[in-house]
Amino acid sequence: MIRNVLGSLMGLIGATAAVWSPFRAWYDGRHGRDYRIQDLFTPTGVTGHGSTLLLSLFLPCLIAALLTVAAVLRRSRLLMALAGVVVLGFAVLWMVRQGQAAGSLTVGSDGKGLGDGVASAFGAGALILLGAAVMRGRPRRRTRALPPTTTAPEPTPGGPTTPPDEPRPPHPQQDHT
Repeated sequence: MIRNVLGSLMGLIGATAAVWSPFRAWYDGRHGRDYRIQDLFTPTGVTGHGSTLLLSLFLPCLIAALLTVAAVLRRSRLLMALAGVVVLGFAVLWMVRQGQAAGSLTVGSDGKGLGDGVASAFGAGALILLGAAVMRGRPRRRTRALPPTTTAPEPTPGGPTTPPDEPRPPHPQQDHT
């Protein structure tokens, strides 16, 4: 039970960080909510066009947070791991597309380059995955074992009519000539 509580808490903290990450700077001071999701899947890559909130990088983070909440309610390790993979997958995909558009990725403390929003997304995805690993999940249902029977099984229709303890008569050889 303690493992489920700790894993759930880690997952919910990660989901909160994932939802918060698009509201922080991702690259060159530009927030994650300013990047369109469709830019990640087009040949042109990341563009300078703005985006609405629900069509930005906020959407996969919100979906991952909802998956995390569902995983906590259902005590599902698989669902929580899927939420972590969604956050990490979109963050990696964004980094690849941003690197293609900019020619390279830089890290700088002066507000240029990768920002703390993308770091929050990576940390959130890792924390959600760690929460899934810590969780024990639902207890498995145990089936009740039936007591062993002492009587011989009943013959099945079309099956052998001799009891299993008695030897069977040999089959007659058929001549196929």
